[in-house]
Amino acid sequence: MSLNHGIFHILLADDDPDDRQFFAEAISELKMEHKVTLFHEGKELMDYLNGPERENDNVPHILFLDLNMPGKTGFECLTEIRQNPMYRDLAVAIYSTSSSEKDIEESFIGGANIYIKKPNDFATLKKVIKDVVNLNWQFHTSGLNMETFLFSI
Repeated sequence: MSLNHGIFHILLADDDPDDRQFFAEAISELKMEHKVTLFHEGKELMDYLNGPERENDNVPHILFLDLNMPGKTGFECLTEIRQNPMYRDLAVAIYSTSSSEKDIEESFIGGANIYIKKPNDFATLKKVIKDVVNLNWQFHTSGLNMETFLFSI
């Protein structure tokens, strides 16, 4: 399975409907060919990633993953994703309201690629998404450390 090099495929798993809507609106304003797939809970995300349709589909480019979801949490999803060799190249951006050192450290140890504290306004959200989507992920993940892990707005 390889990354889809045509349309940039972005996933967002977040239980907050307003956050999902703002995220989708921000992405739609970016000038790039993209496909956004939204999930309202961790189980729904993992059903999608582990579903039979993944066999014939390309791996998404990036997953924005909220940590605090009811049912299957972002941490549980991250663990499952990193245990699946099919998703070793999937960039996982933790996208959370939490700025807890514990959450940041657990996300880093769990295999996330970057940690983003959810912005409070739409313009900043657009900038964050644009900057994260345009990262050189191969370079960014090769020298991953706590200084580069926490995304600064």
